[in-house]
Amino acid sequence: MRGPETTNVEINGFPARIWRKGSGPLLGFFAGFGGLPRWIPFLDRLAERRTVVVPSLPGFPGGDRGHSVLDNHLDWLLATRHLLDAAGLDGADLAGGSVGASLAAEMATVWPWSVKRLALVAPFGLFDEQDPPQDPWAQKPDVLAELLTADPETWKGLKAMPEGADSVEWPVEQTRAAEAAARIFWPLGDTRLARRPPLIQAPNLLLWGEEDRLMPLSCARRFAERLGGPNETRVIPGAAHLAELDQPDEVAHAVLDWTN
Repeated sequence: MRGPETTNVEINGFPARIWRKGSGPLLGFFAGFGGLPRWIPFLDRLAERRTVVVPSLPGFPGGDRGHSVLDNHLDWLLATRHLLDAAGLDGADLAGGSVGASLAAEMATVWPWSVKRLALVAPFGLFDEQDPPQDPWAQKPDVLAELLTADPETWKGLKAMPEGADSVEWPVEQTRAAEAAARIFWPLGDTRLARRPPLIQAPNLLLWGEEDRLMPLSCARRFAERLGGPNETRVIPGAAHLAELDQPDEVAHAVLDWTN
């Protein structure tokens, strides 16, 4: 199957990769924890009906070392807003998973006119003292894979070094992605995002993996209770935190139906 078109833009002096594939109205997607070192089936499903644009967040695969100059949450919001503009997504439908879902939600809270419709898969940035999230940065690789995906082999396959890749740079890039997420969300992902859902004006869809052991379902309930405007919550069976990896067809159909 044909891969995406790849271009690069500059964010704060560092290159950031932009993937683009499909036809129809624009739909942006910000990737989840660990980023996207390769194109995934979920994105192909979206591209069957939409022009899918996937900007790489600073420090994530395709985002070079752009995270190194972002020192606080405001820095990250401004860099993400710049990336949204540079990718041509201002005013478009926007989706995201995990880390990317949190930043997509922030775009809709701080710049509500910049997002037409919003679809979020288990956003980071939420914290429940009675049912706290797991700390992904404190886990051994095998445990982390079990927290992120219902089938750990799915995560391992995403991160496996492809034939011909630079054997030195590839693992550095994957480690850098975890470091970038830590710079946004340390400690334990509490960015007070739960205070801001009433500011979201875009119709919003909240998706959560039924088997998510990283961000508990209690976070979904807290977030959904505070959302303004038209909204819907769906729990995805057979999926963990990165539901778009575990159940690409079901999650893609839900996003496409919501943003149609």
